[in-house]
Amino acid sequence: MKALPVSLPDITLVLGGAASGKSGFAESLCFQAGKPKTYIATAQAFDDEMRDKIKTHRLQRGENWLTIEAHLDLGPALSERTPDEIVLLDCATLWLSNVLLADQDLDTAMTALMTALTACHAQIVVVSNEVGNGIVPDNALSRQFRNAQGRLNQRLAAQAGLVVQVIAGLPQVLKGTLP
Repeated sequence: MKALPVSLPDITLVLGGAASGKSGFAESLCFQAGKPKTYIATAQAFDDEMRDKIKTHRLQRGENWLTIEAHLDLGPALSERTPDEIVLLDCATLWLSNVLLADQDLDTAMTALMTALTACHAQIVVVSNEVGNGIVPDNALSRQFRNAQGRLNQRLAAQAGLVVQVIAGLPQVLKGTLP
């Protein structure tokens, strides 16, 4: 007997630390939705390690994804999505790093992202790092990033109908209900 597709809210947020299993969990939600899948990639491959990580993620997902690379302005990629598909935005943390390093206004960029997410016609699963559990960074740029990531995650969580934190590969629902 074939399993029925799961129904997700318009926006799902999957949080976790580095290598927590958050991307794999988010991908599984997208597979379970039973819809055409679009992957919006925010990572930029500046070195061999990142190129390898991107390659590994592509292999994990398989070939049944439309992949869109969007490093700064996510609005156009999100505005082109349709109600019959599901989008995996991986990840908000790398997007925020790109915005910070491009010296763009963080609040303006976050507001534009939230507007684009709300206006998107597809279901969206957003992956983001939880960076607030560590020590206080020793330099101003790192503290600025940590604070901005915390604000972004709070805004994403407020808009999301489902928020799941993944720790050691185990999902914990913080808001909403897993289908």
